[in-house]
Amino acid sequence: MDLQLQSFDGKKAGTITVSDTVFDREYNEPMVHQVVTAYLAGARSGTHAQKTRSEVRGGGRKPFAQKGSGRARAGTIRSPLWRSGGTTFAAKPRDYSQKVNRKVYRTALCVILSELRRKDALIIVDKIDLATPKTKDLLAKTDALGVKNVLIVSENAAGNLDLASRNLYDIAATDVAHVNPVALLRFDKVVISEDSVRKLEESLV
Repeated sequence: MDLQLQSFDGKKAGTITVSDTVFDREYNEPMVHQVVTAYLAGARSGTHAQKTRSEVRGGGRKPFAQKGSGRARAGTIRSPLWRSGGTTFAAKPRDYSQKVNRKVYRTALCVILSELRRKDALIIVDKIDLATPKTKDLLAKTDALGVKNVLIVSENAAGNLDLASRNLYDIAATDVAHVNPVALLRFDKVVISEDSVRKLEESLV
């Protein structure tokens, strides 16, 4: 399959032949949902913690006699029914990560990239270069490409590209090695370099 190739300044730079396996997959919504859910779940810290009735300090003595007070019987003041008592179903530190097979994850990335291509949301450029680490220079490049809410994928996002984009909420830069389904779906457009396309094809095919 041949796709349009542009320069980082928005000018046409010929065509590029890409793999149908990566960029021409049929959309599979259940698979994409599974992978995105698993990715977001894996990002949860899971460090929340609450105390049960046995962990709350105090409450060792029976607060009042079993009978004769006219009140409901109580054995401890740290019951979940009491103020300052424990929590009935206390949250404990846990791991939220979900298992996703490597083949399913790679296929889902191919499905997402294919859908981006079909929606004309994927822009392939010959080279992503930024001479200075200035935000205004990066904005000039994205304006030339006609994109605003965009993810920029390069072979190496460190350096000028990272410095120029980290202060922008609607523009993000990432290495091809750190491409993930959530980032691909978050932005309206994805700008990717030719070298990054080749690396993706090597890792996903």
